Amino acid sequence: MAGLDPEWDLDHPWCRTRREQAALGKRFERVRIMDNPPTTGQRYLLNNSERNGLVGEDIRYLWRADAERLGLPAEDAWLFDSRYIALLHFDAEDDITEIEVITDPVKVARACQERDTAWHHATPHREFAAGVPSDV
Repeated sequence: MAGLDPEWDLDHPWCRTRREQAALGKRFERVRIMDNPPTTGQRYLLNNSERNGLVGEDIRYLWRADAERLGLPAEDAWLFDSRYIALLHFDAEDDITEIEVITDPVKVARACQERDTAWHHATPHREFAAGVPSDV
């Protein structure tokens, strides 16, 4: 936010592992929902998406209004191998209080449909970032 280079360490163990896994053909994809105007935290994640992209992740973005129009859920969740959902629960301060693991095939299938809908309508992070006005 201060306009300084984030100085990412692309040799950090997390970055090395992500590159190695991506080289093996594993896919790491995310769709992030962005408020308009974006929060400080959302701006941080948008900037950090550049680093994630350099190590093999494909991160895309949707404006919250578009996600709502598409009927996508408001929950923050991770979908693993189209078999498991990790549904994140937060308190009033936005701290994670619980991670609920869901394996119910009907719920997982629905989450896969929601993921596919979000992915279809989302914009790659570089293109999206270029259209987000800077407040710095």
